[in-house]
Amino acid sequence: MDEEIYVSEPLSSRKVMEILEKHPNLKRIKCPPSIYKRTSSKYVDALSKLGVEIEPVIRKGRPKKYGESEIKIIEEMQKEGYNFQEISDKLHIPLKTVYYLNETPLKRGRTPKYTSETENEAKSLYKKGLSAREISEKLNIPLRTVYSFIKR
Repeated sequence: MDEEIYVSEPLSSRKVMEILEKHPNLKRIKCPPSIYKRTSSKYVDALSKLGVEIEPVIRKGRPKKYGESEIKIIEEMQKEGYNFQEISDKLHIPLKTVYYLNETPLKRGRTPKYTSETENEAKSLYKKGLSAREISEKLNIPLRTVYSFIKR
């Protein structure tokens, strides 16, 4: 069973009993420094007599859910040719987390339908005095898209 657990809520007599029942082989309880300071010395002494240490953890924030082993597995699967979606599905890890663990920036949504050259051409034609309708017909793009280009 667990020999070490992390507790993120204050230790009361009820909580200590609950922990000891769930984890009979417990050796160490880790908690944030703020909770360690609020823990009664009676609980610390009683637990130490039972062979359980309470230790404050300096690292702040929530403990990481995924560690080095998951990162290595993701790297191996990527080398084998799996894409991020397949890795996410097989490991049951959210897609955003797979990107985060791989330190790869997320791919943005849809690619634009029209290139930046088309957008720049529409803007230059508008500056030359052509109406949005004329630009739409000349470049063969919807009128609404021309208005969108002009507004940017």
